[in-house]
This record gives sequence, C-alpha cells and structure tokens, in this order.
Amino acid sequence: MTDVVALATELLAIPSTTRDEGAAVDFCARWLVARGWNVTVQEVTPGRGNIWASRKGGGVTLSTHLDTVPPYVPPRRDGGRIYGRGACDAKGIAAAMLVAADRLVEAGEDRVDLLLVVGEERGSDGARLANQLPATSRWLINGEPTESILASGCKGAQRVIVRTAGTEAHSAYPQLGRSAITPMLALLQELDGLAFPTDPVLGATTVNVGLIRGGTEANIVPGACEAEMMLRLVGDVAPVKHVLEAWAAGRAELEYGSFIPAQHFHTVPGFRSAPVAYTSDIPLLGNWGTPLLFGPGSIHVAHTPGEHVDEAELRASVETYVSLVRTLLT
Repeated sequence: MTDVVALATELLAIPSTTRDEGAAVDFCARWLVARGWNVTVQEVTPGRGNIWASRKGGGVTLSTHLDTVPPYVPPRRDGGRIYGRGACDAKGIAAAMLVAADRLVEAGEDRVDLLLVVGEERGSDGARLANQLPATSRWLINGEPTESILASGCKGAQRVIVRTAGTEAHSAYPQLGRSAITPMLALLQELDGLAFPTDPVLGATTVNVGLIRGGTEANIVPGACEAEMMLRLVGDVAPVKHVLEAWAAGRAELEYGSFIPAQHFHTVPGFRSAPVAYTSDIPLLGNWGTPLLFGPGSIHVAHTPGEHVDEAELRASVETYVSLVRTLLT
C-alpha cells in the first residue's frame, strides 16, 4: 500500500496556490487512474479543475481542497513532522484521503468516492461548481485541520468592504479638504464595542480587519479610504448586517462580499467532537450528502511559514477515515 507520508511529501512538492492548481490536479488524477478509479476532471477554469473519483457510488465521499495560500513553501521532514505549504491545509489531508479510499477498495468496499476541489482559499469556485456534479453519496466527509477531532460545527464567514469618502486638497492647506482616513480610523476603533450575536456551541462572532487602503500620496489630503473585513458568523447573518449598518450609518458605505453560513455537523458516537471557528466548503456541497468535518493537523499553524503536520497523526488519520467510512456505511 502507498505510504501516506511519502505521498503527502510528493504532493507538497507541487506548487498549487489558488488559480494555479493544474499540476497538482494532474498528479492526483493520474495516481487514481493508475489504481483503477473512474476519474472525472471537471474544468473550473482553463488549466484547473475538480477531481471526482468513483467506484460503485451511493456511499461516502471523502473531500478536501488541493489549492493553498501563497507563497509556495517546499516540503521538508524534520523531527517527525512534515513542513511545507499545504502540509495540514490541506494536501496532507488529501494524501490521507487518497490512501484511505484506496485501502477501502482493496478491502472490498467500493461505496466510496473522492472529491478533490480547487479554489477553496479564494472564493471556493471549485466547490460551487462541484455541487453541480451528479453526486450519489449519502455522506460527505470534508477535510480540514481539526486536530483529528470531528467538528460538531463551524462558523460561517461574511466579507465586508467599508468605504469612507473625503475631499482631496494640497497637504499644506488641509483645511481646504477633508480626510477620508480620519473617519475610517474612528469607525474601526469602535468595532470591539459592537454587540454581535453569540451561539452556545460556536461562541462569539469575530471580526478581523485584514486590509486597509487609503489616499494616494503623503502630500495629498486623502479623498478615499476602504477597509476589508472578514466576520466569522455563528448564526443568521441578518442580525450581523443590522449591527454593521447601524454602526456605519451616515459615516461609511458598506459592500457585502462572499458569504458562507454557519454550520452544525453530524457527529459519530465513539469519536471525539468539538466546534471549530473557521469555515469550509461544506455549505457549498449540499448535494454530496450529510456532512462531517475531520482532518489531521492544526489550523493554528495553517497559512504560516511553519505550517506542518505530525507524521504519526497523518498516518493515524488514514485509519480514522477508514473507520468513519465503515461506521457510516453500517
């Protein structure tokens, strides 16, 4: 049988930042075809696509994403860990799912599918299109780094752009203009005091101001400023929007971007479970069956220069995926 650590290392050696996943897609598709899987590559945009690999169908789909955030960090093994971009988010998970699915088939269980998508890190265009495939599975096990605990739920996400306007003028005569940055600073300082919804399982709504853009030159009073925020949702988005609109009223314009709802997931007796604060592709894959969320590694190191996954945990996750599939099918 294929060694999951060796397979993960091979996959990590292939750069696959979002919008440039073609080589990783080709690698996985060839790996599956060589083992007798029925493989469909669904083009998402030219040169990149989702992989759907099946046997008999009608059972459980194992799914995760092949894209990573930039920049590319090559793999290395050190101290019982695999380091590199995608080690835990989520190429290591993809390798574990590939090995687990192949092991199940070797043992005679052919009611297992694989769905490897692109684009999860920037808008999930792969998952949105994958939901149009004629899926037959009754269960979907999605893979994200949950520290090898079944996620009982995950927060949703809402992108928001906040815009303030001013009047440009020469910086030597600031009284002739009106800064767009000054009101933005005042608004952002108020965010911590806003009363956003909470949930007994998922916790508190959180806000991250990830990008700020404003002005053109240091010697020009700025005429425009914008801040891009990501809110992690714990329930209905409507109350969150109500709070934001009251906060911005008369002072800024709001533009709402991509939205993913909060989710509560199926759990299995005998497997540890706990909620997570991040989002996944699950809300966009509703046609693939009742969802579960599980994967090795920690989200705390994902998207960082030191991203890694423990080799022992990665090997153990193969056995957990096999066990979860068998439990769900019985």
